[in-house]
Amino acid sequence: MEFRHLRYFLMLAEELHFGRAAQRLSISQPPLSLNIQQLEASVGAQLFNRNSRGVQLTAAGMAFVPAARALLAQASSAAREAREVAEGQSGQLLIGFAGTMLYCGLPQILRRFQASHPRLRLVLQEMSSAEQLSELLRDRLDVGFVHTPRVPPGFDQVLVTSQPLMACLPANHPMASSRILDIEALVGQDLVVVSRTVSPDYHERILQLCEQSGWVPTVVHELRHWLSVLSLVSQGLGVALVPQALQQSALAGVVLVPLRQVDVRYDTRCLWRSGRDQTALGDFVQAVQQGIAGP
Repeated sequence: MEFRHLRYFLMLAEELHFGRAAQRLSISQPPLSLNIQQLEASVGAQLFNRNSRGVQLTAAGMAFVPAARALLAQASSAAREAREVAEGQSGQLLIGFAGTMLYCGLPQILRRFQASHPRLRLVLQEMSSAEQLSELLRDRLDVGFVHTPRVPPGFDQVLVTSQPLMACLPANHPMASSRILDIEALVGQDLVVVSRTVSPDYHERILQLCEQSGWVPTVVHELRHWLSVLSLVSQGLGVALVPQALQQSALAGVVLVPLRQVDVRYDTRCLWRSGRDQTALGDFVQAVQQGIAGP
């Protein structure tokens, strides 16, 4: 049974006349008759009665009409879905991100991209950089936003943001009103940091930065999320060095103060597998690049 057979059958069922049906199908009558015979042989039942008075549907033929329409509609829907996926207008895109991207333009990028791809499902998964790299390597993510320079081979990347680190202090801290601080001013303070297992690069770089300034800090808490770091600082349980974008969190009880002459940057990269044949991915990367460039 072929879709052609179904189209010919439905046309004949509508016209109940071989000549008129053939004319509407832009074929001659013999091929139409042959295709109907082939369909009946495939179904295993006579679908039409043919006599000198004309053509009539059999009981089997009448029962077959809605099924034939449903099959053709399903085939048309499947073809449309395949075209839309190929064009990047349908299907889904799996996006990994670290939490700070919520303050680095990701919501705006997603909103603009979704407006131009309303039938494409965006699946967001918040995870650490290490977790994203693992999922990207296993093709369980289409694209990721990571905070690490350790990009594996076989991946393309674009730098999304590069932020300075700022001193994060409790609002009632004696230095909270400072316009700018030297990192040496924090010597002796207890330090709250993001966990080494979650962000090994920045955990190590923050500790190295402190040590280079003559401050061997007492690390009192290691946490999975930057917002958790801010929350503990707000409770007076230490100080922290955090990305500038976290100013937008507007968390009560903390103050972020710029640091003088600190060259450690908190970089965010967008990663995706090189040569991936996925139109939606290409469109999304373009939207990310446009978001970096600004409106």
